[in-house]
Amino acid sequence: MLRHSIMETPAGPFTLVVADSGAVRAAGFTTNVPGLISLIHPALVETTEPADDVGPAQAAVRAYFAGDLTALDTIAVEQRTGGEFMGHAWQVMREIKPGNPVTYSHYAELSGRPAAIRAAAAACARNAVALIVPCHRVLRTDGSLGGYRWGLPVKSWLLEHESAG
Repeated sequence: MLRHSIMETPAGPFTLVVADSGAVRAAGFTTNVPGLISLIHPALVETTEPADDVGPAQAAVRAYFAGDLTALDTIAVEQRTGGEFMGHAWQVMREIKPGNPVTYSHYAELSGRPAAIRAAAAACARNAVALIVPCHRVLRTDGSLGGYRWGLPVKSWLLEHESAG
């Protein structure tokens, strides 16, 4: 069973989809729960029901927005993909520190494949657990924002929040 909760944040509504184990399977700045669930790997999709509180992940998101920029670091995440690189790249993404965004090329290098800039960008694009797996901390090579599934105003807000912390 998966549980989901929509919470208000300074960056906009944020939805968490959490497994019984407490691991986050999807998260994003949206109220569209079916759309968010569609981002989860089919092998990880289960029946989903709303909940007022989905546990430690929700408390960590609140703490993050209250200024504890490391609150999300220990939240368990479950994502799957068809290849080894993507899973490894998501782990590496979680190691990018708040206030220290990196470029796609540097992210590819950190992920162990410096020439795989497009694969690094794909890891960002296919990330189903926004904020907790911080794809917002990856920028274009020229330092501009690039894309973000939840909109550039949200990405910009998150980066400003983290640089102020």
